[in-house]
Amino acid sequence: MGIKRRHFLFVSGIAGLGAFGLGKWLGHRANALYQPSQISASGVSPVSSPVLQAATPSNLVLRFVATADTGSGDRNQYAVGEAMAQYHQKSPYNLAVLAGDNIYNDGEIWKIGDVFEQPYSAILQQGVKFRACLGNHDIRTANGNPQVAYPGFNMAGRFYTFREKSVQFFALDTNGNAAWNEQLAWLERELKQSKARWKIVFGHHPIYASGVYGSNPVFIETFSPLFKKYGVQLYINGHEHHYERTRAIDGTTYLITGHGGAHLRSVGKNEWTEYAVSRHGFSALEVYSDRIEVKGIGTDHQVFDQGVIG
Repeated sequence: MGIKRRHFLFVSGIAGLGAFGLGKWLGHRANALYQPSQISASGVSPVSSPVLQAATPSNLVLRFVATADTGSGDRNQYAVGEAMAQYHQKSPYNLAVLAGDNIYNDGEIWKIGDVFEQPYSAILQQGVKFRACLGNHDIRTANGNPQVAYPGFNMAGRFYTFREKSVQFFALDTNGNAAWNEQLAWLERELKQSKARWKIVFGHHPIYASGVYGSNPVFIETFSPLFKKYGVQLYINGHEHHYERTRAIDGTTYLITGHGGAHLRSVGKNEWTEYAVSRHGFSALEVYSDRIEVKGIGTDHQVFDQGVIG
């Protein structure tokens, strides 16, 4: 199916749903397609939990962290922020990706001190640069425009791209009221033009997921062929309030890191699930010339998941 045809089907499919009905509808669709089995909070494929050790840079190209569904302003978010700060002490990084729902409950920018500047004050003081995208809660106030304009989120628009050494990032607006025709044309053009060794896309809503909302059939139809065609190795998202890392699906690993502070939700398992768990924390990623190493790190500072993207 050609990209123009996919544009039409996607936009037509969401036109009558609205920004907030989309997730619910897709969740029902996904549950009909996938029936994840529930697992305990210990995860689906337990690994040992070593205490974080000082990093050995070797041929490291870029180190960054990612998290989502952060803007609760409660003790869980502050615990995640403290864990991110401790990780920074042992393994310095200069980039943090926020994959949406940056301010609960309604994207009120006046809360920015409590839900962003204070929880991450330690790493902000170290010069860590955050790059955010919009979640469904973020657009409830002025359609998210105050967050797009907020300097601390470094958003060059509702969708944008930036490059860090050999890694190019593509930030998306995955909300139902996004400018989808424009955005999809932009994404394909930017992916096609990119000469980066590593291509990482991030947005708020999941494509493949084993949680409450489940996999998104429309997004699978829309994004997966593009990712395969242009060699996107990683997609990062939130919305599901858990951590989940898939096996490579047509060359792309899907990483859900929606455990950054909001209340947790249950998570199941699919045949493509490599690891999934419901616990607060963040994702730490190290990019090398030949691989990306992914770690899930909890608020107890323990590494609960480790994987490699080749």
